[in-house]
Amino acid sequence: TQIDLEMSFVNESDVMETVEGMIKSIFKQAKGIEIETPFMRMRYDEAMLKYGSDKPDLRFGLELQDVTEIFKNSGFKVFSDAIKRGGIVKALNLKESASELSRKEIDDLGEFAKSLGAKGLAWIKVSEGEWQSPIAKFLRKSEKEELKNVLNIENGDIIFFMADSAYTVNLVLSNLRLRLGDRFNLIDKSKFAFLWVVDFPLLEFDETEKRYVAMHHPFTSPKEEDLEIFDNAPEKVRARAYDIVLNGVEIGGGSIRI
Repeated sequence: TQIDLEMSFVNESDVMETVEGMIKSIFKQAKGIEIETPFMRMRYDEAMLKYGSDKPDLRFGLELQDVTEIFKNSGFKVFSDAIKRGGIVKALNLKESASELSRKEIDDLGEFAKSLGAKGLAWIKVSEGEWQSPIAKFLRKSEKEELKNVLNIENGDIIFFMADSAYTVNLVLSNLRLRLGDRFNLIDKSKFAFLWVVDFPLLEFDETEKRYVAMHHPFTSPKEEDLEIFDNAPEKVRARAYDIVLNGVEIGGGSIRI
C-alpha cells in the first residue's frame, strides 16, 4: 500500500509536517499510540558516518567510528594500503555483553563479513589490559593510544575493524551492527524511532558509464546554495530530497522537483 502526495508551492518542511501529522493520526487511531513530533532529522553524511546506512535503526547505539586518519601511515599494510587505494577504515566497539562473544562467534562474524563482499574482519579483544588479536602486533603504541581515546576502549571491549572502499566498509559494518544488536538484545522492540534523512547527494558517479547520474531521480531539485559549485564539484551538490525511516526501514521518501 502506498500513499502518494503531490503538492504545489511547498518546501521540505511543509511536506514533512504533513507526513508527520498523517503518521501521528494513523498510530493514534490504529494502535492508540501517541507519536511525538517533529521527528528527528539527520543529514545523509552523518547517517553514513555513524551508522554506515541511509536508513539507520536508532533504537540502539553501537555507532561506527571513522579511524582512517589514525592508519594513514600505519605499518599494518592491510589498513594503510586500503587507504592509499582511496578506501577508509572504520571501527565498531562492542561494549555491552562483549565478554559473551566466543571465539567461534567472532570467526562466524568474519565469515558473515565475507558474505557481504569483505576480504575479512579485523578485531581486537581487550582483556586485563592486554590487546588480544592477530593484528595487535602490527599496531604502533601511538596508534593504540589514539584508538583508545577515539573509541573509548576499556577492559572487556571487543572492537571490529573494516578497511576497504567506503561502500564495502559501510555495507559490512552497518549489517554487523544490526546483527550484534539483535544477538545481544540491544534493540528496544517496543520503541518507534522515526527519522528524516535529509541532504542526500544529488548525484553519484556511475563506474560503468563513467559519468554522474541522479541518486534519486533526474527531476530532483538541487539545493539553491549549492548551485554555484555545480560545474566544479558536482559530487558535493546536495539534493532537496528526504526519506522517512522507521526502526531502520525506509517507509517513504520524496523530493522538491526542479
